[in-house]
Amino acid sequence: MLPYECYVGGNAALGDQARAVRRAVFIEEQGVSEAEEMDDKDDEATHVVVTDGDDPVATARFRFVDETTARIERVAVLESYRGEGLGVRVMDAAETTAREQGATSAFLHGQSRVEGFYEKLGYEAEGETFEEAGIPHVEMGKPLE
Repeated sequence: MLPYECYVGGNAALGDQARAVRRAVFIEEQGVSEAEEMDDKDDEATHVVVTDGDDPVATARFRFVDETTARIERVAVLESYRGEGLGVRVMDAAETTAREQGATSAFLHGQSRVEGFYEKLGYEAEGETFEEAGIPHVEMGKPLE
């Protein structure tokens, strides 16, 4: 078992922790604009945050796009924590919680460079590569049943 704690919910404190990880990964490391990254969807999302002590180190969020389809977004792990299984952990928590809330499928826009990570989790590419926030992405989907 990993020595980290995993939290799931929609409260403001969890959203703040998620945004701290996303700021470090997407804005500072990858150069995504703050306006694009810090969208207005956090309040309607369920956040997953993994912490090391009091420090948030990995995150994801999901939203329902209809009654049975969850969109998983903003999957991020701080650079110094990559390779420790935390991406798998936040994805598992997001999928499990979405399934518990009635999702039978999930989709995401994954960065092309990490498409293999999502494939190992059972996601399949659906369509052509496209740009989002100036970064090549591919839409991927997976049944959650």
